[in-house]
Amino acid sequence: MPEPSPVVISSAANPEIKALRALESKKGRSEQGAFLSEGLRHVVEAVRRGWRVRRLVLSESAGSGALLREAIEGCRAGGGRVLTVTDELMTRVARRDNAQSVIAVIEQRWAPIDTVRAGPGVTWLALEGIRDPGNLGSIVRSADAFGVAGIILIGHTVDPYSTEAVRASMGSIVNVPLVRLDEHGYLDWHPGWGGRTVGTHLAASDRPESITRGPPTLLVMGNEQSGLPERIAVTCNHLVRIPMRVGADSLNLAAATAIMLFAVAAPADA
Repeated sequence: MPEPSPVVISSAANPEIKALRALESKKGRSEQGAFLSEGLRHVVEAVRRGWRVRRLVLSESAGSGALLREAIEGCRAGGGRVLTVTDELMTRVARRDNAQSVIAVIEQRWAPIDTVRAGPGVTWLALEGIRDPGNLGSIVRSADAFGVAGIILIGHTVDPYSTEAVRASMGSIVNVPLVRLDEHGYLDWHPGWGGRTVGTHLAASDRPESITRGPPTLLVMGNEQSGLPERIAVTCNHLVRIPMRVGADSLNLAAATAIMLFAVAAPADA
């Protein structure tokens, strides 16, 4: 028998929609252990990577097709529910006029620190105190592109599962393992890291091109305002400075991180 036509949700007061909207706040994401991901291609990528999709929300105009069927089947296979909403409500949920026709509620993942291991050609990225979610999402996207094994978020770094960070990652959030540590945890763990540690510092004299690719590397980047604090900079074996035009203020953190990843990382299929 064909499946019955889905009930189309039109009210923002619906409990399912309220739970969805709660994920816009860090408190809501923490309580639910989930985040929002927009766009069919990104949702399918999450399904293929084995992420659990708790809710799949489709607009009335979502249409059909093989990718949509794959997203629906992946959601249901993990015990998730598929909801259909009006186009108007989808715009309100996404808080943007050009809303995607598919939004997923995906269960968060955090990797334990013991998954961070040195190995030939392996690069890990550590970020300390990042404040801007757009920067963080863009960095996740670059880390994915350069084949980084994962990212360690140190201290009071912005939530990588915020809507803005996930959007800026362009779907890469499901491809890059994330580890959380406070500063003391990082400093306690670091002596056991088996590779080199590279950081950026204004007082450094070496340039990024002085770094050879290949050895296991931990690249450490500081926050947008003050860079690496000295207590973390001293854990680096190699400090470099990205050269800039005299008089230029600074590079955007996401751009600086991409430059450094190009210098240290060596994707296997590049």
